[in-house]
Amino acid sequence: MEKEATFSSTGLLQVPFGHVIGSEKWRGSQLAQEMQGKIKLIFEEGLAPVDFHLSNRFCILYITEADLVAGNNYKKRIVQLRNASNLKGIIIVEKTQMSEQYFTTVQKFVVLELGMTLLPVSNQMEASQLIIQLVHEQTKERNRNPFLKKKSCQLCESSVLQTVQQIPGVGKVMALLLLQEFPSIQKLSNASIQELERVVGHTLAEKMHTFFTQIR
Repeated sequence: MEKEATFSSTGLLQVPFGHVIGSEKWRGSQLAQEMQGKIKLIFEEGLAPVDFHLSNRFCILYITEADLVAGNNYKKRIVQLRNASNLKGIIIVEKTQMSEQYFTTVQKFVVLELGMTLLPVSNQMEASQLIIQLVHEQTKERNRNPFLKKKSCQLCESSVLQTVQQIPGVGKVMALLLLQEFPSIQKLSNASIQELERVVGHTLAEKMHTFFTQIR
């Protein structure tokens, strides 16, 4: 008998490993269709502000191309998720030719102002592959050591790495070097030019510092 998703006394959704609880609004979408059969997807009403719940308190808020073009209404949902201390939020954003001009704004808001993880995708098919990968990584981590609580999660590290790579001029190798020196997005964004320079050199340090200070 399969284990069903349940709510605890605190209202936190308990999701079994290998499962995803999706908002009813995504039923029949390409995103849901691509996930069906690859992971166990269950639909529930009333998941707002998030769109998908994964195991281990991870959840996903999905911002579509239409959300970005329509304006800043998505920001309220992101802040609600950020303020939910019992959840680990990941923001997935559709970065398309039409929405690209709005992407920098949401990137600065999510990553620099709120210190959250942002992952860009080009369409719902790519988003489904990303969610499936996140679920599989969680399941592998749990199976590797189901009895010990990890101080850090490989999924978190992977997500933060991808977030740092969204900073202009920073590739994967440079992102790894930066995270060795500055282990969180907040510490990285608050670093001085001199501190950044020791890792990336003067030119890129200045560009990064300018990028970080634009929202302050």
